[in-house]
Amino acid sequence: MLNTIIHGEPTANPPLLIAHGLYGSARNWGVIARRLSNERQVVAVDMRNHAYSQWTDHHSYPELADDLAEVIEHHGGHADVVGHSMGGKAAMALALRHGHLLRKLVVADIAPVSYSHSQLPFIAAMRAVDLPSVTRRSDAEQQLADQGVEKALQSFFTQSLDIKGKKWLLNLDVLAAEMPKIMGFPQFQEAWDGPVLFLSGGASDYVLSEYRDTIRALFPAVRFAKIPGAGHWLHAEKPREFEAAVRAFLNA
Repeated sequence: MLNTIIHGEPTANPPLLIAHGLYGSARNWGVIARRLSNERQVVAVDMRNHAYSQWTDHHSYPELADDLAEVIEHHGGHADVVGHSMGGKAAMALALRHGHLLRKLVVADIAPVSYSHSQLPFIAAMRAVDLPSVTRRSDAEQQLADQGVEKALQSFFTQSLDIKGKKWLLNLDVLAAEMPKIMGFPQFQEAWDGPVLFLSGGASDYVLSEYRDTIRALFPAVRFAKIPGAGHWLHAEKPREFEAAVRAFLNA
């Protein structure tokens, strides 16, 4: 089963499962998970090929969805789910494959569509870091900066760096090989009619208005909301606003 970080104790509310995005980890969500855990138990996962979960040769959304289903079944068989970016696509696939396991779904700044941009340059940048020479996180951040990686992403990527072990806690080879699947989204014939909130960054272009018909076809009970001034990393840029929006939706 996926590695998990659990916050809080079980309550009368369903547990909340959090699925991170590409190159992330359960640890990235610590602050928001802890704050939300005052009303429900929060289970943050490391997705496969990330951090301390299993590394496999495959990274498709049906497989990621099945991984999440296994975690929910382990925690009682019913949950609310928040997924960001890649984790949001995995959460959508979870709802479409295992809808009986979900009560409510929050999809953070991603749509069930294929994207044309690539995340491969970031893998190249991480591979180019001279790990034997890295003795502290700032060494790796400087090497990423020298390759043109912006400051916020330097800090984000190096959270997945095992400095002592001189290795990335990311299966970069498989993530690179499976990038077309990660940037795409599989076809589903069935819709999921449970409550869904598509929560986007007001300054992000990941969830365009022309995607709404596609979204509604799969999730007819969808609601849309935006966090003003936030980009794709809306939970990191506007954590209080993100937490408030998620809490209000789950408690409605």
